[in-house]
Amino acid sequence: MRQLFVLDPLSQIRPEKDSTAALMQASQRAGDDIWACTPSDLIARGDEPMAVALPVTPDPWIAVGAPERQSLAGFDVIWMRKDPPVDEAYLYATHLLEVAERAGVRVLNRPSALRAWNEKLGALRFSRWMAPTLVAGRVSELMAFAREQGDVVLKPLGGRAGLGVIRVQAEAPGLKALLELVTEQERLPVMAQRFLPDVTEGDKRILLVDGDPLGAVNRRPSEGEFRSNLAVGGQAEATELSERERQICAALAPALRAEGLFFVGIDVIGGMLSEINVTSPTGVREVERLMQQPLADQTIERLRSLVSSFS
Repeated sequence: MRQLFVLDPLSQIRPEKDSTAALMQASQRAGDDIWACTPSDLIARGDEPMAVALPVTPDPWIAVGAPERQSLAGFDVIWMRKDPPVDEAYLYATHLLEVAERAGVRVLNRPSALRAWNEKLGALRFSRWMAPTLVAGRVSELMAFAREQGDVVLKPLGGRAGLGVIRVQAEAPGLKALLELVTEQERLPVMAQRFLPDVTEGDKRILLVDGDPLGAVNRRPSEGEFRSNLAVGGQAEATELSERERQICAALAPALRAEGLFFVGIDVIGGMLSEINVTSPTGVREVERLMQQPLADQTIERLRSLVSSFS
């Protein structure tokens, strides 16, 4: 297969930690032809999708050839692996990738789904598996929810890697002022969720490939911290899926497959679904290291089977 990875500049990639690097290297091991570009390299000339892309040999990281203008219709698969934020440039890139999709190229994850599944709001359709949750911009609504739950976590809807996530108790002095701050004076909605004490035991990242859970790691928060994201000091450890977690994965699978969300990372705390990460899910390297599991190779094998079944 010919695969194009749309990602951040290669100079910014840390291959020993990066899931995209793992997928690129697994693709090379499978004998595929690997190319890379950034979102700013995407082009549409009328309805013809193109990119100024680099031929790469990712293993060992990384040999890069001269940039070439490539027709996107010449690729079997395009991976959209640009890290958040999902800003204006990101959204425009998904529209350009839709031009490639209309030309018959498989884009992972599907561009329309990347726009539709905000990583906080997308989970709401599975709210029966979540802790009590409210999304609102009105301070009065958020205050009432905090009083009802007692101890809540506030999350910006566009946040990532635990940035901007705050734990607050209903009786905390200055709660109203804090809510005014995080909502930018009621201009932006935020997500409020009941605080789950089980987070001290970890936040489980489960990676689903074509709807099936292929790997997982537990991320335990550092001392004095409730956020377990690796980017803020959480420690990854080996884990197994509980029956409840398998039920959550099974509940999500039909929607993920139907909407073209091939590679997804969900976060589960104490058996409660927290987030559904679709833009550039991480965790592959941690699964491979801690679980002694070739997750990237398994993902590419699943992809090749999927592509061949539709060819």
